Amino acid sequence: MTIDHDEKILESVSVRRHRLLKALLHGRERTRRRYDVGVRTTLISLVLAALLCAGCVGYSFITDLFADRAATRSTPASPVVPGDGVRSPAPFVAEDAR
Repeated sequence: MTIDHDEKILESVSVRRHRLLKALLHGRERTRRRYDVGVRTTLISLVLAALLCAGCVGYSFITDLFADRAATRSTPASPVVPGDGVRSPAPFVAEDAR
């Protein structure tokens, strides 16, 4: 089975890219894994997730605030008229003492 020269070149380029990617991801000590590398990655991920959540909550709060302000500006406040739907308490009537 003969392998074409072009296939050899393509395969060597593929192997080289794979090795460079592994070297970039894992550094010099590819076979040695340390505990703090995973912890650092986890902490960075948690901080980024917390920032993303805080950004979403802040955006929601500000949008709601602007929507409330726009709603209050668009509807004029109606003046309160005495006797208009507001009931005053009944006057206190004392029973006759015997």
